[in-house]
Amino acid sequence: MGALNVTPDSFSDGGKYFSVDAAVRHGLQMAEEGADFIDVGGESTKPGSDPLPLEEELRRVIPVVASLAKQVDIPLSVDTYKAAVADAALQAGASMVNDISGLSADSSMADIIARRQASVVVMHMKGTPKTMQQNPEYTDVVIEVCGFLERKARQAGVAGIQQVMVDPGIGFGKTLEHNITLIKRLHEFTKLGFPLVVGPSKKSFIGTILNLSVSERLEGTAAAVAACIFNGANIVRVHDVKEMSRVARMSDALKPDHFLSAVPQFG
Repeated sequence: MGALNVTPDSFSDGGKYFSVDAAVRHGLQMAEEGADFIDVGGESTKPGSDPLPLEEELRRVIPVVASLAKQVDIPLSVDTYKAAVADAALQAGASMVNDISGLSADSSMADIIARRQASVVVMHMKGTPKTMQQNPEYTDVVIEVCGFLERKARQAGVAGIQQVMVDPGIGFGKTLEHNITLIKRLHEFTKLGFPLVVGPSKKSFIGTILNLSVSERLEGTAAAVAACIFNGANIVRVHDVKEMSRVARMSDALKPDHFLSAVPQFG
């Protein structure tokens, strides 16, 4: 899954794809480089970020989704926790909603996704982007995050959503130790029975371990992506599609056999 940030303050690219034209060009490039999905987001959700007004998010996202929908054959996802944005993006050609709040921020989100017959990625986040890194605490991060994802996936099913994916939310309300633990014990999330999405790309835990800036985290991301795939991830959300698609293909070829026979199906 290629992460396409249509924002002026993205942590990963600093606003490189903020204009509609630049974003569409990059989305087309991602498709050419091997992306299986493109995830379009208009609001920065890096730690400490403020919420974006609805109208501005619509202005940023919808033209990009509408343009890409006419030019690529792969599924488009919209990265939003606002139901109105999700609804507009699904009408414009997206087929998936990636909700960082796990259907918690907007009470009408699940119904809209179900009505549009779209898929959903339910992610775990402790707090909000503004507050999530202010001393997050867990008794057992894997058990608590698993429990949240199971409840929210069940909620999605009750609402009528046919395809649900889960994401433990690397970097969203987690310390360095929490992120490492989640990746090491990622196989425990496969027991939920839903396709597993993980987004380690360029995250701060990589920078902390390697003492590197965002622009220098390619190799660290590659190692994290491989570890996630080995431990059961079905979809990895990345910024560097060409390089990480190669990592993913190689990791799939080397993946232990017990994961090959127990992969949830998604389309």
